[in-house]
Amino acid sequence: MKKITSLLIGCVLIILGISTHLKAQQNLNWLKNAKVTIVQQLKKAGDTYTPGLNPRSVYPTGKVRLTNNNDWTTGFFPGSLWYGYEMSGDNKLKADARKFTLALDSVQYVTDNHDLGFMLYCSYGNGYRLTNDKIYLPPLKNGAQNLANRFNPTVGAIRSWDFGKWQYPVIIDNMMNLEFLFWSADKFKKPEFAKVAEQHAITTMKNHFREDISSYHVIDYDTLSGRAISKGTYQGLTDESAWARGQAWGLYGYVMSYKETKNKIFLDFAVQIASFIMNHPNTDVDKIPYWDYNVHNNGERAAKDASAGAVIASALLDLSKEVKDGQKYFDYAEFMLKSLSSPEYLAAPNTNNYFLLKHSVGALLYNSEVNTPLNYADYYYLEALLRYANLKNIDLKTIN
Repeated sequence: MKKITSLLIGCVLIILGISTHLKAQQNLNWLKNAKVTIVQQLKKAGDTYTPGLNPRSVYPTGKVRLTNNNDWTTGFFPGSLWYGYEMSGDNKLKADARKFTLALDSVQYVTDNHDLGFMLYCSYGNGYRLTNDKIYLPPLKNGAQNLANRFNPTVGAIRSWDFGKWQYPVIIDNMMNLEFLFWSADKFKKPEFAKVAEQHAITTMKNHFREDISSYHVIDYDTLSGRAISKGTYQGLTDESAWARGQAWGLYGYVMSYKETKNKIFLDFAVQIASFIMNHPNTDVDKIPYWDYNVHNNGERAAKDASAGAVIASALLDLSKEVKDGQKYFDYAEFMLKSLSSPEYLAAPNTNNYFLLKHSVGALLYNSEVNTPLNYADYYYLEALLRYANLKNIDLKTIN
């Protein structure tokens, strides 16, 4: 009788184990589909596009908008190829990533742009991280110096643009390029780079945010006094609205700044930005934000911005590791990633001009890149998936 009972218990345990395994497999189906689609799309893209003319978005006519080496988004496609290689181990993606990255050599000499982090760190930085090949280091070193040179100690921030009516414009996007300086400070033994980055984050925290911790897009500074003389927007709905990607840049930037400095004021601030985003009443059920949080959730101006969603998801996953109540940030990010990996946002293989995500917005008020793929949406979507897999201890190379 004891043998029969033991046998029955063993059978039940086996059945429960099989059931649990199948359930776990089913729960990962969305991730498997995303990974397979990503690899197919990126390999096709590598065959379709030409190094030095990287895909940025798609015009309403269906023609692909290509970038040259002076475009702020030019580093995202090579960076996406590197991320595709990282999640798959596919040597074709590695070769394409190298080819498209090295074609950006001239970017290291750009001096009129704050987006050198986007341009170089996303491409050359990932190339060096994944291969340890020193061929990627000189452009990174030169680019970091050019970015640091844009810092004004009176203002306490890095100048963003060299165009427009502003005296000294600083945009919230600039928070993203600080990671390049933090990394370069360590790699190239340039501690002054880290000091510049930390001061920029402090100045931005002081002037860019409202009482509800929503962010302005553009702050103009007086270079003689360092005082903020105007606060407004360039891409948001109004000067006082919360442009969605701007909120995403801020969240990501302060989580990253905390990781790099361990200065708790940055972590506390990131938590407040996350609360604004996660609890906003205008957020749709799929958690992917409309292009501006002050847009009513209907009508022709209520376009979703998958790029903001991807950046937010990636930032929340990083934040989840740094706080005691991190599970809520992980869960929210996981929900967003499942939305982005659904057919509503993730393109079917061999469609979407080989971009990954649909439904992003560049600058709606100028009718520029509305409801279109964007290369930086793809980049941060891939980054978020890699962060997610790492937190879940999932080897994406084994998922097919």
